[in-house]
Amino acid sequence: MDESSPRNGRTMFACLVGVSQVLGLASVVLTGVWLGQYRGGFAWDASPQEFNLHPLCMVLGLVFLQGDAILVYRVFSNEAKKNVKILHGVIHFFALIISIVGFVAVFDVHRASKIPDMYSLHSWCGMATFILFCVQWVVGLMFFLFPVTSSWLRAAYLPIHVFCGLVLLVMCIGSCLTGITEKLLFTIAPTYSLFASEGVMANVLGILLVGYGVLLVYLVTKEEYRRPPNPEEESLSVHFKTLTEGESPTSP
Repeated sequence: MDESSPRNGRTMFACLVGVSQVLGLASVVLTGVWLGQYRGGFAWDASPQEFNLHPLCMVLGLVFLQGDAILVYRVFSNEAKKNVKILHGVIHFFALIISIVGFVAVFDVHRASKIPDMYSLHSWCGMATFILFCVQWVVGLMFFLFPVTSSWLRAAYLPIHVFCGLVLLVMCIGSCLTGITEKLLFTIAPTYSLFASEGVMANVLGILLVGYGVLLVYLVTKEEYRRPPNPEEESLSVHFKTLTEGESPTSP
């Protein structure tokens, strides 16, 4: 009875992770299908097709990849923490590069078409999210991957880092939802209320994004799925702290 409970917990965790990946990948694929089928596909020529890269890059980079970067600490809970940190940082790096491409695309199209920038709620939320994402990534590098701060400061900042990561994921999904709605109102406003097929597809995309976000937050915050403490890693951490900061291993 006691042995079956942890096994059932791991099975449920694996199922939930699998569902999250299905939702995330489906969101990326459906974004591509929507923009390819209804908005003319993709290009890099300052045309509306270049603009289509913006939502695709945002969903792929700032939602799916960022969510998976957060999830690696739960999925690889038995791997060496340093390796997981590197994977976490690398996935975030790819998310950053892809999101930069998406931002360049939208500003490029706006400039060529003489469309004003940064006037809508979507643009304000999106830019704030992107700036905070960059800050979070840089600070994470300085505190954890290539630490330049003391161990007590890293320990104090860690809960804030985790909290900000989840907040950023929620902000990214919220920005995507406002962007989807804005795009539909700009392009199919007369037929949107008539359940036009494009509008239905985009609404389904929004539901998938919300489902992905809710499941990610659940997996990350559920105590049962947290990374278990590793005595060897803690011992090495205390030893390193003693050598670098001159503190006693028994000090609080």
